[in-house]
Amino acid sequence: MTAVKEYDLIIIGSGSGNSLINEDWDGKKVAMIDGGRFGGTCLNFGCIPTKMYVYPASVIARAKDATKLGIEVEHKNTAWQQIRDRIFSRIDAISEGGLDWRKRQPSVDVYEEYARFTDSHTLMTDSGVQLTAPQIVVATGSRVTLPQVPGINLPQVHTSDTVMRIDELPDRVVVIGGGFIAAEFAHVFSGLGAQVTQAVRSDRLLRAHDDTIAERFAQEAPKHWDLRLNHGLQSIEKTGDGAVTVTFDHRGQRVEVEADLVLVATGRTPNSDTVNAAPFFDMDDRGLITVDQHQRVLSGGSPVKGVWALGDVSSPYQLKHVANAEMRTIQHNLLNPDHLESTDHRYVPSAVFTHPQIAAVGLTETQARQQAESEGYEITVKVQNIGDVAYGWAMEDTVGLCKIIARKDTGEILGAHLIGEDSANLIQPLIQAMSFGLSAQDMARGQYWIHPALTEVVENALLGLELD
Repeated sequence: MTAVKEYDLIIIGSGSGNSLINEDWDGKKVAMIDGGRFGGTCLNFGCIPTKMYVYPASVIARAKDATKLGIEVEHKNTAWQQIRDRIFSRIDAISEGGLDWRKRQPSVDVYEEYARFTDSHTLMTDSGVQLTAPQIVVATGSRVTLPQVPGINLPQVHTSDTVMRIDELPDRVVVIGGGFIAAEFAHVFSGLGAQVTQAVRSDRLLRAHDDTIAERFAQEAPKHWDLRLNHGLQSIEKTGDGAVTVTFDHRGQRVEVEADLVLVATGRTPNSDTVNAAPFFDMDDRGLITVDQHQRVLSGGSPVKGVWALGDVSSPYQLKHVANAEMRTIQHNLLNPDHLESTDHRYVPSAVFTHPQIAAVGLTETQARQQAESEGYEITVKVQNIGDVAYGWAMEDTVGLCKIIARKDTGEILGAHLIGEDSANLIQPLIQAMSFGLSAQDMARGQYWIHPALTEVVENALLGLELD
């Protein structure tokens, strides 16, 4: 029988888990296991390349919007291959360089394959190597899930893993899904010049977002691409010209849409099953490995000594900045078992880089009202339109808004939701206020706000709250 290789630390996954290894592990034996592309989802298939596509699409969208400013700009051509190669020449070099650097470290063994738990502290790789360590971190992320309908495996069907590396910009794109990935790619392909149809199974876009934001986006999206609500995917069939026919059920009626490319963005699944976590650790009904506030993996409700998890495999947020925060928690706790730190998940922000851009943090209005009723206080809500502040006049903005929800008695900010130009940046001072306990009153009047910067929409929203 092959001997078990012993390590001080095993990390499964090379995304945020890769950052765990710092100078504190010099001279100790570390194993890193990842059968996928080194660097994880964010670098290779997610946050970074998608936003590098979003930016040129947004430049074009802004140019089209400029007609109301008395400027006419013509979009003549999209050099798809040039855009693609600019993106992946940079990203691939980072991925390959990172892998090479790790492999050259004398204290780190890199296993470019997948592995499965055979007990709580032992793993077996696909090639049959057995590894064990007193400390194991599971950071295997998540993967795209596909609806099981006829034609889902056709070459014209893509996911976010593959669609960014295609050779040419397709003429007609069907995007399946109503979440943030679908919203971003609908903007990318539409902005760059494709004819886009976005099909959503339900009657609601961006289900996790505040109602005001979701409704505003549902009003704006059809101005840029063809939005079809209540369209359930039934099948995808090849046509004679190399395109496909996508068939939907729309309230009992058969609807067909022709496409050159279909992008399926209907959700992601935690990669807990790929490591065989279920026999040894607690799992929830979404397939997430259960962890406590210190990121310790649980079994039977109790922490398993020396086993930790972070990111999409254990977190419902599916956000890189959350995975990084959880990584920092584990990085400390691995070396300080008597002084454990916790990950603060109270104010997790997110953004949707679509057109118009969307950002959110904290409770939605519905959630805040439910919480206020159960805890016995009142809330106050202010919706401030971007078009009502000076920079909004300059932009001729008729879309954007900033919505803030606060406790009426204390001024505690409970949630903030924005849609419009630069929302992902405009929301940051509100995230800071919530994280450090700054009340709406103190935030509004305790500092200067640059006039006439767009941040005045945040200032005016704060001032518009009806506080005791």
